[in-house]
Amino acid sequence: MTRSTTRRWTRGAALALSVGAAAIVLAPVSASATPTTTEEARQSVTRAAQELEAIGEQVNEAAAAAQQQQVAATEATVAAATAQAQLDQLRPALAAIAQAGYIGTTRGQLAAFLTSGSVDDLVQQLNTLDELADHADDVVAAAAAARTTAEQAQRAAADAAVAAETAAAELAARQEQLEADLAGYQADLARLSAADQVLVHTALAGPAVVASAAPAPTAAAGSAVQTALAQLGDSYRHAAVGPDAFDCSGLTMYAYAAAGVALPHSSAAQSRVGVPVARADLQPGDLVFFYNPISHVGIYIGNGQMVHASVPGRPVAVTSVDKGGYVSARRVTG
Repeated sequence: MTRSTTRRWTRGAALALSVGAAAIVLAPVSASATPTTTEEARQSVTRAAQELEAIGEQVNEAAAAAQQQQVAATEATVAAATAQAQLDQLRPALAAIAQAGYIGTTRGQLAAFLTSGSVDDLVQQLNTLDELADHADDVVAAAAAARTTAEQAQRAAADAAVAAETAAAELAARQEQLEADLAGYQADLARLSAADQVLVHTALAGPAVVASAAPAPTAAAGSAVQTALAQLGDSYRHAAVGPDAFDCSGLTMYAYAAAGVALPHSSAAQSRVGVPVARADLQPGDLVFFYNPISHVGIYIGNGQMVHASVPGRPVAVTSVDKGGYVSARRVTG
């Protein structure tokens, strides 16, 4: 890995993605000395790939948060428009009250006295004046409340729009930086020999094995497993969710979507879905997670195997669930 690439990763990874009250801070890629041996170069590239995957998964989570922020901004705009419409509906009534401002005053009561034909008629007119005055008070109070609501909603909509725009801009900048980081990694990988590239991919993804799936415990789990296995050979690409390319959480999300189960596009977020499962109790369809903090996910298919999208240059493949870095598992169906 070149020094310029390391500096670029370290600088770019410090960017925080702020989305409303939540902030996703991307951990910096660790700097390392310039490799002096083939072994050091291979290890450096391997570490870089793992760190890139972690950052890519954080960007996925930030993208989902930015999307939620945009939804919130849209909802706030609709709420502001609704509040303004309610205020506008009261304006004719307010104008009428303003024009008949004498109602309920001494002037209005005197007019009722002078025009009444009897005591009963006078009482009825005075009662009517009181009712109109009460109605006017209600309308004015409702208009005041509607105006306050409209003003608050408009401020909230403006704030939400700014937050959504800021989140989108920061996310775009981080995605651009990630692409530059990935290009640096791929250039460093290309400088390794073909044999060393294979060693890097094996260290990251595990050795490829012939798939030997076991029967799944539920129809949904079985559908997810078979959908994932149908993607064998598809390429790995950061942020990809199919149908022809995937990153790790994109593959699991795609597979479970076919089973009618919605998963977030983030390995860390997926590790909070469903219920925890011990390594000894794994069943086909369980999600298996790697590294600390969690930055990789695959789908267990039985017989100690999993299917996953692992690293640039290595297509979707089946390997041992014990490839290294295993930390936990979750069951999202049944």
